[in-house]
Amino acid sequence: MINEIIKKLDEHLATLRPEFYLKLNEPLDDSQLDKLEDYYKLEIPTDLRALYKWKNGQDMKCFESFINNSIFTPLNQALYDASELNSMIGFDFEIENWWNEKWIPIFQNGGGDSICYDLGGTFTGQQGQLIEFWHADNDRNVIAPTLEAFLNKLTYYYDTKSKSDFDKYFHVEKIDGYPRIFIVE
Repeated sequence: MINEIIKKLDEHLATLRPEFYLKLNEPLDDSQLDKLEDYYKLEIPTDLRALYKWKNGQDMKCFESFINNSIFTPLNQALYDASELNSMIGFDFEIENWWNEKWIPIFQNGGGDSICYDLGGTFTGQQGQLIEFWHADNDRNVIAPTLEAFLNKLTYYYDTKSKSDFDKYFHVEKIDGYPRIFIVE
């Protein structure tokens, strides 16, 4: 199902945002994904692999929003950023789940805030959910139960907008039962 959603997203971006579409990076192949898994000692879930086998984020010189005022981060950069943040746990991040070692910041706003793919299911037990990390705030909202649900909501946004109605600062919100609000203290 996620591959169908990604195909539809690809068509929307190519049609509604052709200049932006050209700034998306070439996809990763299984060999490249396997090397990242080995290097970072983690398993990249099937849905996240599918996303990065479509496109490996966007050109890092392109600051146009992919979703929710955030760029689509290339996977090698997202994993590097996660490892840097992981090293701060217990030092700069003394509050439990201020940052979590199971989070991968796949969408980032350039100001230190991210939408993270949650490998562990923090707060809910739902692995693969998407969670917001705000570097200066203590709310950690789970905004989607899965990457698939989040991307499906994005394709719905494009289904209901014409090219002239598109707002580059749009937010995908109101997925049934989400967000789920969590405060860390």
